[in-house]
Amino acid sequence: MSGAIASPIFGRRKAANWVAAGHFGALIQNVPLPVSISVSRDDGYRQTVDRKILFLVRTADNEVMALDPTCTHLGCRVSWNPDEHELRCPCHGGTYTPTGHVKSGPPPAPLQRVDTRLDGDVVHVRV
Repeated sequence: MSGAIASPIFGRRKAANWVAAGHFGALIQNVPLPVSISVSRDDGYRQTVDRKILFLVRTADNEVMALDPTCTHLGCRVSWNPDEHELRCPCHGGTYTPTGHVKSGPPPAPLQRVDTRLDGDVVHVRV
């Protein structure tokens, strides 16, 4: 006799979790603001809290976006260079526009976007 027992976790979708990340009023147009959010997860026995860094960007049309700062080339963390008005990867010199599009260098794709929503002045991100 052969068979398999499926755990109840299979087939379940993870519910969207929205976390407050900042205030829309604190954002300057086309200037990425680094923010740190805490994301908690349960592993069955304990709760672990991970810290995640994102960039919040107020776009030219007064929308808000969130960018994952992980370079799409080799996974280094990009930082904001206000003098050059660009996001720069320290590993191989790749650069991105303030909204995450590749400007120069080896990155093969734009920075990954994270879903956002506004609740009044509070920016929430989906984790």
